[in-house]
Amino acid sequence: MAFHPDWLIPDWPAPARVRSVFTTRAGGISKAPYDSLNLGRPSADAPSDVDVNRARLQVALGHAPVFMQQVHGVHSAELRTSPERDAMPSIQADACVTVQSAVVCAVRVADCLPVLFTDSQGAGVAAAHAGWRGLSAGVLENNFRHFEALCMRTVGPSRGTTASGFASRTLAWLGPCIGPQAFEVGSDVREVFVAQDASATRFFQAKAGDKWLADLPGLARARLRAIGVSRIYGNDGSSAWCTVANPLRFFSHRRDSVRLGGSGRMAACIWID
Repeated sequence: MAFHPDWLIPDWPAPARVRSVFTTRAGGISKAPYDSLNLGRPSADAPSDVDVNRARLQVALGHAPVFMQQVHGVHSAELRTSPERDAMPSIQADACVTVQSAVVCAVRVADCLPVLFTDSQGAGVAAAHAGWRGLSAGVLENNFRHFEALCMRTVGPSRGTTASGFASRTLAWLGPCIGPQAFEVGSDVREVFVAQDASATRFFQAKAGDKWLADLPGLARARLRAIGVSRIYGNDGSSAWCTVANPLRFFSHRRDSVRLGGSGRMAACIWID
């Protein structure tokens, strides 16, 4: 198993049997503006180039990642088998979970927030795609509840852990996304979050013209803590994690789609060896 040196390996205390990685732009064959490891399909990129990029990722992982049809919703799908690369299932979901080994949960992003889950014993893994719509609608909560239920049903409580205490042994990793210095939204977006939790105001900074800068990773961390998940790692909202601020390393839909005519997609992947 050999990852491109530019890819991100989550720095978190996951069990040794749990593997995870976040791809960057590096390591593929796509031409500008999709250069180089664009994993997004459909897109205006050459389909044959995307196929080669996905094949390279599969070789690096040692397993075929399951790419879902993401629709900015909240549905969480259970993955039971690892598909052949040329026979990907048509799963419409924005989150997934598995307790099976060698099954790669994957989400594609280009500004939205990828969130990976596992537990301290490595009983299962999960992945969620969280843009502001999915986040406000509860994609993280839904994915966590699905992950909790599957782990508890499959392996049962261990070492005295009950379902109600499962969150305390859950680990979450937040990957790169559009940062709080770049994510400009209207008042309508702010109102959605504030209506659910008045304290969410702290994640919005006022700008001129009824616009706001939103802290997407900050909002996600708050929602995870609200359901009892406190062991949270990765994206802290600093510029190094911002997809918009790092054009040489990350794709960004907001930065590139209008200016360059398109943007590629990266992937956050997690699986049990």
